[in-house]
Amino acid sequence: MEEGEYESVLCVKPEVHVYRIPPRATNRGYRAAEWQLDQPSWSGRLRITAKGQVAYIKLEDRTSGELFAQAPVDQFPGTAVESVMDSSRYFVIRIEDGNGRRAFIGIGFGDRGDAFDFNVALQDHFKWVKQQCEFAKQAENPDQGPKLDLSFKEGQTIKLNIANMKKKEGAAGPPRARPASTGGLSLLPPPPGGKTSTLIPPPGEQLSVAASIVQPAVAPSSDLETSIGGATVSWPQPKPAATATADIWGDFTKSTGDCT
Repeated sequence: MEEGEYESVLCVKPEVHVYRIPPRATNRGYRAAEWQLDQPSWSGRLRITAKGQVAYIKLEDRTSGELFAQAPVDQFPGTAVESVMDSSRYFVIRIEDGNGRRAFIGIGFGDRGDAFDFNVALQDHFKWVKQQCEFAKQAENPDQGPKLDLSFKEGQTIKLNIANMKKKEGAAGPPRARPASTGGLSLLPPPPGGKTSTLIPPPGEQLSVAASIVQPAVAPSSDLETSIGGATVSWPQPKPAATATADIWGDFTKSTGDCT
């Protein structure tokens, strides 16, 4: 035990009874029925402490805390602490006085839960001791520990389900719909609050937009207006055909001086 090690408390029980036990004549286990359970030799407080890898079962006075006896435990289960055969509330412990003298006494708890906590406290401590020993061995010989082998063994294959991966990628969101085209000419709607744009073709020409546009029979004004894709397209009002013919013959008469 090193001098720098500190003592920790593992378990405290306010009431425990101590019994004198008869010598064990055979190798069979102890039986609490053979003790004088109604006449305990001593009653007080039990405290389990640990210093390093060794646990100590200390029997102390309830009021003053004076030590009555203690049992060093270096292994559990072992000869330092043994359970009886006929009850879970009684144990046999080996006490020592520090001068080399040893004796076996019986202890018992009135509550079964206290006996369970006593047993678990010792189990947890020596489980921790075992882990510390394994960590120390691994630190001394790090190369002797098990190594993780991720390589493929002979005959092993790996399968990737690409179809499910495509489905998951396609489920991220519906495809965006492309806006419908108006043919060769794409017209954007006017900005909010702005004036409506008007497309006027040159004189004598007609605006062609992917398909024939039927002019209305009666125009409300001198220019014809048609709405295409949110924009208003205006054409000039054609002149009457008769007027155009008369002008042409008038010009011809002036140039030739003859009219039929």
